[in-house]
Amino acid sequence: MSDEALWALGRGTGITALMMLTVSMVLGIATRSGRGVAGLPRFGVVSLHQFASLSATLLIAVHVTTLVVDPYAQLDLVDVVVPFGGGYEWFWVGLGTLTLDLVVVVVLSALLRHRIGQRAFRTVHWAAYGLWPIAVAHGLGAGSDSGAPWMWAITACCVVAVLIAVGIRLHPRFTEFSRSREVATA
Repeated sequence: MSDEALWALGRGTGITALMMLTVSMVLGIATRSGRGVAGLPRFGVVSLHQFASLSATLLIAVHVTTLVVDPYAQLDLVDVVVPFGGGYEWFWVGLGTLTLDLVVVVVLSALLRHRIGQRAFRTVHWAAYGLWPIAVAHGLGAGSDSGAPWMWAITACCVVAVLIAVGIRLHPRFTEFSRSREVATA
């Protein structure tokens, strides 16, 4: 694979990962209502959330691997594991490393959900609320396309989607699954 192809793959997977993380965030927030969304039953929304999360994780893995292999990016393995330890754009790349670390923790908690218990899973899963804005900042700061109007448009759409979902989540009429289950059994 040529250096240009590696660079394009690294950039493209990073941008697509941000979009899939956004879809995952919005669907994750939606699943807490206990209701279906857009004609899908709740289990369908949960399945889409899991698919988006795993897709984002795989895209992040390809993004990082590609940038480690790409001679132009000059990303070291230390940069991948230790946040804020690199030389090039240390802060912005460090945010990406922090995002990767948080993704690993959230994915592991999801895979070990039945072993660690629901409470621990939920507590760790709250890290996603911090992970997403860190990923957005990483893309805006470290991305070679960060100044492009189309990248700003993609990022703005992602931010608006999550803000709308959070706004709906914070609305008093938003019914959480646990409360709807209690009402149904009462």
